[in-house]
Amino acid sequence: MKKTLFTLLAVLTVTLTAGAQDKVTRTVLELGKTDNHTMQHADYIARNIGGRLVGTHMLHHAEDWVADQFRSWGLEVTLQEAVTINVGFDRGPWSGRYMAEDGFSLHFGTPAYTAGTRGPQKGRAILEPKNQQEFDRVKGALKGAWVMLETGATSGLAIDASAKADSTRAAQLAAGEDAVVPMYRQMVEAGVLGFIRPSKLPMQVLYNRATCFDLTMDNLPTACDILLDEHQFETLKQKVADRQEVILEFDIRNHFFPGPMKYHNILAVIRGTKYPDEYVMMGSHLDAYDIATGSTDDGQGVCVTMEAARLLAAAGAKPERSIMFCIWTGEEYGLLGSKYFVENKTVPWNKISNYFNRDGGPLAAVSVTVPPSMYDDFVKACKPLEDYNPKIPFKVIKREGEPQARPTSAGGSDHAYFAMNGIPAISFREQDVFGYDFVYRDIWHTEDDLYDKLIPEYMEHSAVVQAVTAYGLANLNHLLSRSDLYKD
Repeated sequence: MKKTLFTLLAVLTVTLTAGAQDKVTRTVLELGKTDNHTMQHADYIARNIGGRLVGTHMLHHAEDWVADQFRSWGLEVTLQEAVTINVGFDRGPWSGRYMAEDGFSLHFGTPAYTAGTRGPQKGRAILEPKNQQEFDRVKGALKGAWVMLETGATSGLAIDASAKADSTRAAQLAAGEDAVVPMYRQMVEAGVLGFIRPSKLPMQVLYNRATCFDLTMDNLPTACDILLDEHQFETLKQKVADRQEVILEFDIRNHFFPGPMKYHNILAVIRGTKYPDEYVMMGSHLDAYDIATGSTDDGQGVCVTMEAARLLAAAGAKPERSIMFCIWTGEEYGLLGSKYFVENKTVPWNKISNYFNRDGGPLAAVSVTVPPSMYDDFVKACKPLEDYNPKIPFKVIKREGEPQARPTSAGGSDHAYFAMNGIPAISFREQDVFGYDFVYRDIWHTEDDLYDKLIPEYMEHSAVVQAVTAYGLANLNHLLSRSDLYKD
């Protein structure tokens, strides 16, 4: 009799637990359609905050806002200090003009952590001297001039002004006075106002990768580094080559200030009831280049991650395993936040069931491809999505063939250090289902990374997909198998 009673109680407990889980999932699906806040998050991040670079006050503002949102939904929030930079950098307005009867406004940008102008600076444009002989011919005219560098379209990074680069250029120059060498340091010492390089459109403007972490208030850059619309560049270059006087005026408000400036990973958790020290994780990066507003890279990912958390919290989710929502810092400067999290074993690697990364544009999550050992678990977790949105059907696909080798180098996005260390980092396949002609590379790191490039129906759908999948995996009675994740 006691055995029968125990069995009945066990069955009843399982039934009640399953019923509560089903209620949470149904609520998430309903709220996803009727009260989805994804675009409210996006509006604030893109239109109120905008660009969010490491080193800037705007990234601090973004951190505070995101953390406050998570707290307001009842999640446990930890700020993990992951990045420190010695000198801060904020950007004000910038403008430029070709000063002539047929003059025009200049379309340009400057990489972050490069010099401003200290008010409007007017000077003559000259073509770059390409060797010692040419430098000696024009060195008297360099002071107060804007130098046009015929580099071809740039990657958006600043000119490498590091000691190592100077040494390399000096070694090249030692080959002889006719050697074609960028005479960068010599031109700076001659007193140029700055350098102008051509940029393809839409303009890609990044940062001073070579020296930004080595700057102090005593060794700040002095010469501007300007990326100019390639069509305007060609027009002005031809005028200079024709020996016409070309006067350019720039007003660039790039501001440096004493640090250190510290930045954080924001780790928000819905704590597991049965396996609190095991995790299903999802994440996106908060930092973004400031040539635009960082809406698609990666504001959309942050907003989808946040809304997945809000939907689960609003539905009263109490998963058996913890769900962690990770908003990373410093991705654009080298995956710094996620690298710190993984390498410091913030969560033991063997306690992570899977990490889902979102950083590929505002598209719809339409499928997930998984190893055979994970297939049944993902089918179970994703079953509620089968009929959720017939216009954007969702599929779980079993991987065919042999597993790939575990990656040995970082790149791409914040999943990298997870994968390198053998942690499952399977993410959703995303697609432009309705053919809105979205091409991520046309927007990535450019001045076109704006709020109006977001696609609300895709992002709102993806938030639901992430919430339901994570919740389903968190309620398994085991972690996902890694047996056929990688060859090794």
